[in-house]
Amino acid sequence: MAHSAYGLRMIYRHRAQTIAIVAVLWGCFAPGVSAQDQQIEADRFAELALACVHQEYPNHISHSLQSDADVAPPRELTPAFYGCLDWHSSVHGHWLLARLARQYPESQYAQPARAALAQSLTEDNLRAETAYVSAEGRRSFERPYGIAWLLQLAAELEEWEDPQAAAWREFIRPLEAALVARLTDWLPNLTYPVRSGTHSQTAFALGLALDWARITGDEDFETLVVERATALYGNDQNCPVHYEPSGADFLSPCLGEADLMRRVMAPDVFANWLSQFLAIPEEGNWLTPAIVSDRSDPHIVHLDGVNLSRAWMLEGIASALPPGDPRQNVIAVSASVHRAAGIEGVSPEHYAGSHWLGSFATYLITARGLPTE
Repeated sequence: MAHSAYGLRMIYRHRAQTIAIVAVLWGCFAPGVSAQDQQIEADRFAELALACVHQEYPNHISHSLQSDADVAPPRELTPAFYGCLDWHSSVHGHWLLARLARQYPESQYAQPARAALAQSLTEDNLRAETAYVSAEGRRSFERPYGIAWLLQLAAELEEWEDPQAAAWREFIRPLEAALVARLTDWLPNLTYPVRSGTHSQTAFALGLALDWARITGDEDFETLVVERATALYGNDQNCPVHYEPSGADFLSPCLGEADLMRRVMAPDVFANWLSQFLAIPEEGNWLTPAIVSDRSDPHIVHLDGVNLSRAWMLEGIASALPPGDPRQNVIAVSASVHRAAGIEGVSPEHYAGSHWLGSFATYLITARGLPTE
């Protein structure tokens, strides 16, 4: 069932009514977590981002060269987003700092976060980033994962009522526009979705991009994402969630798709679609957290990310079901155990995880992506 962009915006806004359900389920999601304890966790995640956003090496770049002139160190290629091992991790590390500085302005890390953002998000740096992504041979650069996180950063600045953040918001607009144009050109040509559990996954990126469109009021892009999501996923059935996770996943293909579709369907339509898509029991245990055997391994540690992202996706799915849906309690319990397992894995011990897991944990604990007033 398709909806107009206007109708979908109204559905999304009216889902604020389901926040009461989410608040009830929150007791299952995060038992006994006080606001003070949440800020302590947030400070821990901010510390991880501050340690890496301007750490240039080690660095893993995905860089297309046209000539010798394109050979340069990361800080010259992408002067805003050169830290945290790779471009996308740097982008969502900056998002983490903006998110926590906005959510916890009295935190001891709020001012250091602002200083780090001010160092990176200059007009000159972001102009250079725009030139970089627009250069020949970079049509698929960070598409779609890194682009989606850049849009989240822009959305965070859009919502932050602060003079300094307003300046950063203006500086990032050219890069934002270039990357939205990149997705706008790509999505109509995407005949099949990418159902991976890593960076190439289409559903996760479309969810973040759709949230950006609604926050910034880009109705044309919202309409495009809703149309493409419906075309790509609207008839899907029987997702094999029991095959998950793969050994290097940090996203769930099945839950990522459901978390996208709850954004584009009315609650009753989504509930029916979900019944065809996932076999969720009405009681008992459903889904167990991934086992992370070696957090020093850059691929195995992805599984800490799958636990964190599963938790927020499950919360999102629960928030979109109609009141009284019997699957909500089972989903809530699964979200809770995944939340605990994921947050346990966020530590500074190994750079393989510390350069990015704080962002996933922050997305989870601050309920980013859930419907709000």
